[in-house]
Amino acid sequence: MILAGCATVNEHAIDSIMGDYAGRDRPGASVLIFRDGRSTFRKAYGMADLEESKAAAPDTNYRLASITKQFTAAAILRLVESGRLSLDDRVRSHFPSLPVEASEVTIRHLLTHSSGLIDYEDVMAEDSDQIHDRDVLRLLDHQRSTYFAAGTGYRYSNTGYALLALLVEQISGMTFAGFLDREIFERLAMSDTVAHQEGVSVVERRAYGYSRDGSGWRRTDQSSTSAVLGDGGVYSSVADLERWLAALDRGSFSEAAVPRVATDDPKIRYGYGWRISEHRGRRTVMHTGETIGFRNALVRFPDQRLSIVILTNRNEGRPLDLVFRIADVLMPE
Repeated sequence: MILAGCATVNEHAIDSIMGDYAGRDRPGASVLIFRDGRSTFRKAYGMADLEESKAAAPDTNYRLASITKQFTAAAILRLVESGRLSLDDRVRSHFPSLPVEASEVTIRHLLTHSSGLIDYEDVMAEDSDQIHDRDVLRLLDHQRSTYFAAGTGYRYSNTGYALLALLVEQISGMTFAGFLDREIFERLAMSDTVAHQEGVSVVERRAYGYSRDGSGWRRTDQSSTSAVLGDGGVYSSVADLERWLAALDRGSFSEAAVPRVATDDPKIRYGYGWRISEHRGRRTVMHTGETIGFRNALVRFPDQRLSIVILTNRNEGRPLDLVFRIADVLMPE
C-alpha cells in the first residue's frame, strides 16, 4: 500500500517491477520505501507459506541471511561504546584455542572481512548436521593456514561474523540473541525481530523459504548452516526494519557505514557489516542476503535520505537489481 500523504510514489510502476512475486501460487516478497524519516510505500506480494496458504504482508518475517551482519556489527560497536571491547583487540586473546596462524587477527579484521581466516563452509563436512556459531570456532581450531596475512587482503567471510557473535556472548555474558534483543531490538521497538534459535525462540508470522521444483515450488527453508546466527540468523520484517532505518537516519552506528577496505569489486568498499558504493552517481550503503530459500536486499541512499528494502522467500531472483529499478523510478535522471 501507499501510505497516507505519499502520493508521489508510483505504485503501478513498483507493482510492475515486483510482478513476478505476485499471486497465490508462488513465494512472495515484501517491499519498503523509507524516505525523509518515514515510510512512503510498504507492500507485500505473493505467499509467505504456500502449504498453509498464508499471504505475505508487511509484518511477515523473513530470514535476513547476510543482512544480519549489520546487526552483528552493531552489537560489537555497542560493546566498544561501553568500553568493554576494542576493535584492535587480538581475536586470539579472547579465543586462545585458535591456531597461532590467527595471532595477528583483530576484531576490526573480522568486521571488514580482512582477517584471512578460512571460511567454515570450505572445511565443514558435506553431510554435516546443522552447525552453530560455537562449531565454527571448533572448525577453526584445526586449521593451520589462512587465505592471506591479516589485514593484507579481502575475502568475504562468514567465519568472521560467527566469531563476532561468540565474542558478543563472551564479553556480555548473554546469549548473542539475548544481547541483540536487549541492546538493539527492544530499544528500537523491533518487537518481532529475532536471532532465531530452533526450539528456543519463535518467529511470528514467519515466511518459509522455497526453491523452484518443475512447475511448482518445494519448501527449502533450512540448510546445515542455518543455525549459525552471527553471519545470517536474524529474522525481520519490513515493518520492523522501518525502525532500524529510522535509527540509522538519526546517526546510530554511523561508523559502521564508513568505507574501510577495498573489496574484490573495485566499485565497492566494505565498512562494518555494510558495502559502500554508488548507483548512478549516488552514494549507496547496502547489503544483500542470500541463503537457501531467501534472497534479500537493503539499500540506503544516505544523501537522498532514501532507503529501499526487498525481502523474498525464494531461492532465486535478484532483489538488488529490483531495488535499483525502484530507485530509478523514484529518482529519475
